[in-house]
Amino acid sequence: MSHHKPLLLTSLLCMAGVMPLAHAHISLQTPSAAVGSSYQAVLRIGHGCQGSDTTRIRVRIPDGVLAVKPQPKAGWVLTLTDGPYTQPETLHGASIDHGVREIDWTGMLPDAYFDDFSFVATLSPSLKPGDTLYFPVVQECTQGVSRWIDTSGNKKADNPAPSLKLTAPQPKGGHHSH
Repeated sequence: MSHHKPLLLTSLLCMAGVMPLAHAHISLQTPSAAVGSSYQAVLRIGHGCQGSDTTRIRVRIPDGVLAVKPQPKAGWVLTLTDGPYTQPETLHGASIDHGVREIDWTGMLPDAYFDDFSFVATLSPSLKPGDTLYFPVVQECTQGVSRWIDTSGNKKADNPAPSLKLTAPQPKGGHHSH
């Protein structure tokens, strides 16, 4: 037996004790994106509800997030809720007035593990750079529910919704001469 194992074990336990505090909320892996761009949202689920395993993740899609396509996950049932947009949007030259408003993954994620839940979407050109979009998430567990739904922007909120900061559209490459 190596005499380094107790130290290694102690280090791992210390890291395990610190990690849940550092990632105590659900966040988007990419916290900013350009208006009018395609965006891949990756929600990181770092823990269950007070030690209880996660059984369901539901995310509400904010206005201006269009053409949502979630990534299926092996062992999870995926349900999409379609609904009207607050105002018609134009996407690829076509007018659209409804789309995915909620994504629901149902399965099992033991509290000891983390996982990522992902979807792609287009950020409407009508959104305003500098604004923040919020993606409220309800995390259901074998015991209890965590509602990550605070959209106040308060950094000290106990249950902040995952947020996305909107940036200015990227300039189109190249100039056309006539």
